[in-house]
Amino acid sequence: MNILYGGDANIIDGLIISILSILKHTQEELHIYVFTMQYKDTHKTYKPLSKSQIKVLDEIVKKKNKNNFVKLISITNIVNKYLPEANIDTFFTPYCMLRLYADLVPSMPDKILYLDNDVVCLKNPQEFYNTDITNYEIAGALDYYGSHVYKKNPLKRDYINSGVLLLNLKLIKKTKLFAKCRELCQKRKMLLPDQSALNWYAKNKLIVDRCYNEQKDLTKETVFRHFSTTFKFWPKITTQTIKPWHIENVHNILKINSFDDILEEYKKVLERMN
Repeated sequence: MNILYGGDANIIDGLIISILSILKHTQEELHIYVFTMQYKDTHKTYKPLSKSQIKVLDEIVKKKNKNNFVKLISITNIVNKYLPEANIDTFFTPYCMLRLYADLVPSMPDKILYLDNDVVCLKNPQEFYNTDITNYEIAGALDYYGSHVYKKNPLKRDYINSGVLLLNLKLIKKTKLFAKCRELCQKRKMLLPDQSALNWYAKNKLIVDRCYNEQKDLTKETVFRHFSTTFKFWPKITTQTIKPWHIENVHNILKINSFDDILEEYKKVLERMN
């Protein structure tokens, strides 16, 4: 199973939890790629993920299967050629858009599962990974909120969430999907840059069941729980952002205890890294 993450040093908490959760729920061989880069803007200097952090994760996955690996790939030079200039100062940093460069990285597999760092695996994802996407560029679940608002087709919901995406890189290179998305992110400022671009340009996308990217609830069918920002409508409209590493809030507010064993292991791994 090929898996892709991307980000700066700030994603390490989620990366540990997400990888540990996948490792628990699958017996398949895991080839995990992690994109990072050096980046500095006028306001802040971001730290890339370090080789030592990834080395610890690589050692952990290899304990289960010697053929497993976690590989860090710096794509600084690639991103600098196609920097999403119009979206540099948005709520989302350029690190959130690293998945859009996968087609330019040599030796990447033709099929890969992209995950945000706030995605936790709760059941074996192999069935989802084995989905036939020969004729589809991407496969993903509807965005819980956005699919009600953003529609290319007014008669049906078709706006997918980009936090869990099965990518057909072979077809993406042929249709130039990511190239078009990068160009749009360079020229047009958007609220959700990469997600908006993907939904705008993807002509061949497969919409899958929400259990593969559950953004709000948790059921016995949930395979991936995505801890994205949610809305509260009473007594007033507010947003709520609780990530898997916000352990007290996961327990006390979301009332989720289903991956406590992963959180305990996460603490040990984080201590080892530190």
